[in-house]
Amino acid sequence: MKVMELSKKALLLSYFTVGYNILEGIISIIAGILASGSIALIGFGLDSFIESLSGGIMIWRFGKHGKVSEEEEEKAEKRATKLVASTFFILGAYVLYESVKKLYLREKPDSSLFGIIIAIVSMIVMPFLFYAKYKTGKAINSKSLIADSKETLACVFLSVALLIGLGLNYLYGFWQADPIVGLVIVIFLVREGFETLEEE
Repeated sequence: MKVMELSKKALLLSYFTVGYNILEGIISIIAGILASGSIALIGFGLDSFIESLSGGIMIWRFGKHGKVSEEEEEKAEKRATKLVASTFFILGAYVLYESVKKLYLREKPDSSLFGIIIAIVSMIVMPFLFYAKYKTGKAINSKSLIADSKETLACVFLSVALLIGLGLNYLYGFWQADPIVGLVIVIFLVREGFETLEEE
């Protein structure tokens, strides 16, 4: 497949990423609010918005392909990679604050069957999207798209963590699992942010 065709594919994948994650984010945050402020669920919803932001950066990046010089495109690639890395830290800071606050103040979220369904759907959709973006990024040697695919992979892990946290709360009333899962999410996000910057 030619570079131009692969760039168009990257653009389409990015549009899908933005659309899906905005929808997922809205639903997750509503479900989190209904569950008396589930930080794992709200954090997951915010991650969806951050991932849609990352997808938006990719739309900006690949929308330039073929319209600017190679030098300008290289600059856009580097800028996009740094911007995607910053999205990991933004989300990590928020989830860390909310998780510590919930544990300290002993704010107990309600159980959420709806949230469990959201996590399962994400666990089905996101691995396919990750693989498509990663494979395309490798084919055109785009560090920014590979970094963006890792953000999608992060969403897969977040879905698993979310399912564990919500499941323990729903089945056994172990409310602490919700903010603890939030802290696990923070570690993953910060690590991915630093790895993206190091690769750049």
